[in-house]
Amino acid sequence: MMPRPTRRDFERLLEFRVALRRFQRWSEDQAQAEGITHVQHQLLVAVKGHPGDLPPTIGELAGYLLLRPHSTVELVDRAAAAGLVERARDPHDGRVVRVRLTEAGDRILQELTPAHLARLNQLAVVLDELVTQYGGQVDTRISRI
Repeated sequence: MMPRPTRRDFERLLEFRVALRRFQRWSEDQAQAEGITHVQHQLLVAVKGHPGDLPPTIGELAGYLLLRPHSTVELVDRAAAAGLVERARDPHDGRVVRVRLTEAGDRILQELTPAHLARLNQLAVVLDELVTQYGGQVDTRISRI
């Protein structure tokens, strides 16, 4: 059973949430500076970060982005029109459409990623401190966030 949160716990949680929101805002600004939306940036990361040898499907991207499939199709349509991604038929099942980065999409992602990784390391420190205060205990009801 987890101990009752203290005032300091809420202060640390606020600090983390503010840091997370600042990261999000900063990331949105970085994407805009590259001429794309923050959602397009998230799409590019989802495509590039997809594990395995084959590019992701629309359904897999929807899962990564927490979007409905039809919203993901619209996002991919806009990103394809902007020259960031392209659709490709699955080599094993022609009914399946996969999404891969174009050279332009990959270039933008390569520009944005190093600074994002550095900022994520800063967020990890804040999260680590918060978790350490609770002794690493996690309420299993919320562990799938």
